[in-house]
Amino acid sequence: MARKETSENPGRLKQIALTYKMTKRVDSKVGLVVAGVGIVTFGVLLAIGFWIGHPIFLGILGFVLAFLAMAIIFGRRAERAAFGQMEGQPGAAAAVLENVGRGWSVTPAVAMNRNQDVIHRAVGKAGIVLVAEGNPNRLKSMLAAEKRKMARIVADVPVHDVIVGSGEGQVEIKKLRTTLLKLPRVLPGAQVTVVNDRLRALGDLMSNMPIPKGPMPKGMRMPKGR
Repeated sequence: MARKETSENPGRLKQIALTYKMTKRVDSKVGLVVAGVGIVTFGVLLAIGFWIGHPIFLGILGFVLAFLAMAIIFGRRAERAAFGQMEGQPGAAAAVLENVGRGWSVTPAVAMNRNQDVIHRAVGKAGIVLVAEGNPNRLKSMLAAEKRKMARIVADVPVHDVIVGSGEGQVEIKKLRTTLLKLPRVLPGAQVTVVNDRLRALGDLMSNMPIPKGPMPKGMRMPKGR
């Protein structure tokens, strides 16, 4: 057990170091900000300790709270940096959807056209959410087609659509998870399972494509959008 814990700690430290390096490339002030938060938090608690006559107790409490505050600030800035790097990258929305949390079933790439505009599907207690990436003008017709398909299969389930982007009426990649979690929950867990079973028959774009086993043949093209 001791060996396992010892081997896991270097792994965690290495992961933190890699996360810090990645964040610093995007956010050059992350080190100063995190350190400043820790010093100020510890200093304020220590000063209060001297003022009320309990510097040791408040010093220990200040150290713990400073470490916690530094971890929270670092986590937020690292997350912001990660989303900044993901923004505009193909498949970024699918990566976010896969980490929305329990209660959501995600199927990436249920539809895609030759311009690589893509729609992902998430099913949860809020109903069906179609998340689209790509050109908004082209995505409107693709979303309409997917909604018609949903209506034929699960007519009694609400279908929401989200276009990822920074334009008017779009949702930024960093706000995608929050947007899904804010949707009103209207389906019981049992109905979510039924909806998933019905939609599973549709599959996704990749499973429906007649892709041969082995290396991708040269010159193979993506199917044209409908």
